[in-house]
Amino acid sequence: MTAAAPEYNGRLMSPHTLVDRSKLAELTTGELERFAAGHRGSRKLFESSRESLLGGVPMSWMAKWAGGHPIFFESARGARLTDVDGNEYVDLCLGDTGAMAGHGPPATAQAVQRRFEAGATTMLPSEDAPAVGRQLAGRFGLPLWQLTVSATDANRFAIRMARQVTGRPRILVFSYCYHGTVDESFITLGEDGPRSRAGNVGPPVDPTETTRVVEFNDPDALEQALREGDVACVLAEPAMTNIGIVPPEPGFHDEMRRLTRETGTVLIIDETHTLSCGPGGYTAAHGLEPDMLTVGKAIGGGVPSGAFGLSAELAERVGSNFDADYTDTGGVGGTLAGNALTAAAIRATLEQVLTADAFAQMIGLADRFTQGVRAALDSDDVPWHVVQLGARAEYAFSPEVPRNGGEAARSGDPELEGYLHLYALNRGVLITPFHNMALMCPDTTGADVDRHSEVFASAVGELF
Repeated sequence: MTAAAPEYNGRLMSPHTLVDRSKLAELTTGELERFAAGHRGSRKLFESSRESLLGGVPMSWMAKWAGGHPIFFESARGARLTDVDGNEYVDLCLGDTGAMAGHGPPATAQAVQRRFEAGATTMLPSEDAPAVGRQLAGRFGLPLWQLTVSATDANRFAIRMARQVTGRPRILVFSYCYHGTVDESFITLGEDGPRSRAGNVGPPVDPTETTRVVEFNDPDALEQALREGDVACVLAEPAMTNIGIVPPEPGFHDEMRRLTRETGTVLIIDETHTLSCGPGGYTAAHGLEPDMLTVGKAIGGGVPSGAFGLSAELAERVGSNFDADYTDTGGVGGTLAGNALTAAAIRATLEQVLTADAFAQMIGLADRFTQGVRAALDSDDVPWHVVQLGARAEYAFSPEVPRNGGEAARSGDPELEGYLHLYALNRGVLITPFHNMALMCPDTTGADVDRHSEVFASAVGELF
């Protein structure tokens, strides 16, 4: 027998989000009409793009916008973005972390221009490269580094090295994790156990053959999986970020480090999104001790980039493994990996843009953002939550913060997200289209944050 839907303020609501679906549909229709009227130029470009671009966009995920098509942007500077229709936005999406340094930070732009004019790709190191290594070592505590084109590549190469030095075939990730497009990470826990993540496009191998998966914040399940003795590495975000923010529970990281050491398993921490916690990401802020660390997106100030670091002990094991080809066709590298342009961009961004002072300002603004969202929810007695991770914050549609990826996935609501995203877009506020994430950059202002608070409160007020 199906349970009756609860009432909220005298209205029949969805059991899980307490939203009046008919009202939501009506409001969304109105926002779609407003979006269409204000984005005619973007719509025209999108339609013409279908002639030459698959799906009308240069990369398929760019089509995931609530208005039925993406906005085409004309320019972006600092924390502002202007589209081809002349609409200006407070940009709290910031390239889904890729523009954490802001759009076109002058120090990075100048370094990139100088480097490009003097040669960008030569298959030779530049003087910027060791400076980048020192910056990364100082921030994250691992002494030895390699540069890549993306965080996905950094994760791939780290996994390969872990498999090489341990001689073990499997890796372990957490259900609904995010590690870019690493094949082995597209695995979740279903009712019947591990399975390929829904929508996984043409996996070369069923990930259940290569990967063990457990829920985040479950040390007992983690221990059971690692005791099998076939896991080369645990690849983990310090806090889950691409299924909503799921923070680690007290003691979880200590247990994960203890278990990986006891079982001889390499621990890889992926800081690509959690760099928002400060100059050295979550790792430095909370004293983690990984064997390897990967990072990307934000460190290049908008130039595609990534890096991975190794502990001294693991680097020695890698260097003494003479069966591995790290210099040619062993599967680690790529012609553009470590190129001089990327090194110049990372050096300028880390030394002059994403500084300790900048993070202090950004985190303060995220505090303000979080307070604004909570005030709006409390004002209308809405049973949602908001979580902050340094300069990053996100709201979601459950009363309590989920403790793992499975719980977070079940609290998702695409229709509700679509309405809130459209409402914000139509009023000049841009947040990440894949979820409800907002990020601060060095150019974000208190007025920008307050604009979101005003718009969010209005959207929630109209809905409830």
